[in-house]
Amino acid sequence: MTALQDAPRPPGLAPSTRTLLSLAAAVIVLAGVYLARGLFGPLALAAVVVIIVQPVRAPLERRGWPRWAATTATIVVAYLILGALAALLAFAGVQFAGLVGQYLDDLSTMVEQATAWLESFGVEGQVTEALASWLDPSTLAGLAASVGGTAMTVLTAFFFVLAYVIFMAADATRYQDARARFGGQRPATLDRITAYNSGVRRYFVVNASFGAVVAVIDGVALWWMGVPAPAVWAILAFVTNFVPNIGFVLGVVPPTVMALVVGGWPLALAVVAVYCVVNVVLQVLVQPKFVADAVNLSLTLSFFSVVFWTLVIGPLGAILAIPLTLLTRALVVEGDPGSGWLRYLSGDTSAAPPAGPPEPTGPSDPDGPASGAPGSPGSPGSQDEGGADPDPRPDEPTGASAGASPLEREP
Repeated sequence: MTALQDAPRPPGLAPSTRTLLSLAAAVIVLAGVYLARGLFGPLALAAVVVIIVQPVRAPLERRGWPRWAATTATIVVAYLILGALAALLAFAGVQFAGLVGQYLDDLSTMVEQATAWLESFGVEGQVTEALASWLDPSTLAGLAASVGGTAMTVLTAFFFVLAYVIFMAADATRYQDARARFGGQRPATLDRITAYNSGVRRYFVVNASFGAVVAVIDGVALWWMGVPAPAVWAILAFVTNFVPNIGFVLGVVPPTVMALVVGGWPLALAVVAVYCVVNVVLQVLVQPKFVADAVNLSLTLSFFSVVFWTLVIGPLGAILAIPLTLLTRALVVEGDPGSGWLRYLSGDTSAAPPAGPPEPTGPSDPDGPASGAPGSPGSPGSQDEGGADPDPRPDEPTGASAGASPLEREP
């Protein structure tokens, strides 16, 4: 059997059949998640929040706090995080609705000018229609009017999240004893869960830290340039920082359009320049290194996960894309000993096997051992299969004259 041949396969279903069955099962599961996305999305968000605040419990218990008090403190911290996010989003939504109503006429004028400018270059038809539909003031007005309905939907989901946080934080008190109870029976499973929780925490801490820095710099720059509502765009920059790969684009377009309305092309280009300098340096050049160390996901998989989970559970999937992808890999891939190559393809470099030993050098290799060296075929201390040295060298001392040890001398 050559090195290029696969190892003997165990009896059972053919690999292609197993692959098709796995894909069919995945489609069924994802269809169920899609149908229950209104329930699954808040549940996933609550689980992520509980994972993030879980380290608050341990130092409190070490200081002598009872478990119920440590659990209460964990829930309070989780509620503070959710409350701060809800307040930021509510403020940004109200401010955005007011901006649309205030600059509606200016938006109409800008759309007409942009359409006429494109037509002067011979661009007509679907391109101008698409631009007009994207920037249509009636569309923006409808979007602003729908903020209230969207806010009610988000508020309903928020109450689900609050309830889930209470239950999950209470259950986490019991789960923290799992290592002591099942560590001898399920060590690998517990290690995967621990690694997943740690990766999720590091991911959100890194993104929140970089997002806060980017939001402050962008907000101050937009305020200095005179762009309306800089706090709204700063909040948008912070939120979109949690969207891998395409968050920069989502965060730069709205303030650029607003700058174009109030200040024309020079101000719009200045906004783009500031975002390119600040956001590209921090989000594209610096942040991915820290994120890669935290989650070990390839850039391709990170981008695909945003599109995929947004399609499955809606806009919340863009923010939870990385944790959900990590959870899928931990449940499906990391538990299979033969799936190390899949982990490596997903970006987990620790799953790569170690490099093999170098191949032995042949007798014709000029860098190989000399024929007269001890242990080589032509050395005095070794013999061929025939029992004699085929090509002894007369100029080399042998035997006792060579200073050989008693074990190497022939009787």
